[in-house]
Amino acid sequence: MSMAAIQVVRSEWTKIRSVASTVWTLSIAVVVTLALGMLISALSKSEFDNLSRNERLSFDPTFISFAGMTLGQLAMIVFGVLVVSNEYSTGMIRTSLAAVPQRGTFLFSKIAVATGLALVVGMVTSFATFVLGQAMLGSHRASISDQGVLRAVIGGGLYMTLIAVFSMGVAAMLRSPMLSLGILMPFFFLISNILGNVPATRKVGRFLPDQAGSRIMQVVTPVDDDTPYGPWGGLGIMLLWVLAALVGGYAVLKRRDA
Repeated sequence: MSMAAIQVVRSEWTKIRSVASTVWTLSIAVVVTLALGMLISALSKSEFDNLSRNERLSFDPTFISFAGMTLGQLAMIVFGVLVVSNEYSTGMIRTSLAAVPQRGTFLFSKIAVATGLALVVGMVTSFATFVLGQAMLGSHRASISDQGVLRAVIGGGLYMTLIAVFSMGVAAMLRSPMLSLGILMPFFFLISNILGNVPATRKVGRFLPDQAGSRIMQVVTPVDDDTPYGPWGGLGIMLLWVLAALVGGYAVLKRRDA
């Protein structure tokens, strides 16, 4: 890496550190994921004796502890959007591009720094929510040494990271925090769930980034599951969505004026 590129990376790190909203959104992602994961795990323990035979066979203590990521990922979406689009909303993008005219270097330095930060937060959150969730499950808990569990926990951190990076790519394309959040929030919180739960659209919904990526966090395959890909296949599908968003973001930045 050249000295110029290193200086750009340092500059982007300073920008991210100095914006309070990005720090707050990462903090919220951690707290919400841990709190909701513990709550759902505790409720699952209390309801275990009432489960049917098939429900017990599909009981996945590891995946249950990640229940909080449903809301925690929304904070990661906000983080990803703000990292990229804050400069557009404040008009600082003109100054930044004047200082770093190589637009590819500018964009991917920003995304690289934010991805590294999201990865650290995602991994810490994933391991913490697993440990706390299993503590709530008591005798029904899983161990990190059980087959597939470590993969699922590491996958949880990767999932949170990729959600943030996907949001960065979309924000780079749309260049507006309000527009980006106005599309991403309903997409992940409503549309994806609807498509995934309606029988007519379920086969389409399973190829959306969140539904495919969350497969990496599953250890126990449900009895009636017919998903045509496994944990790593699902993460691979999510990665393709992320790459498409980043390519789109770069194309928009390269062709349009700030």
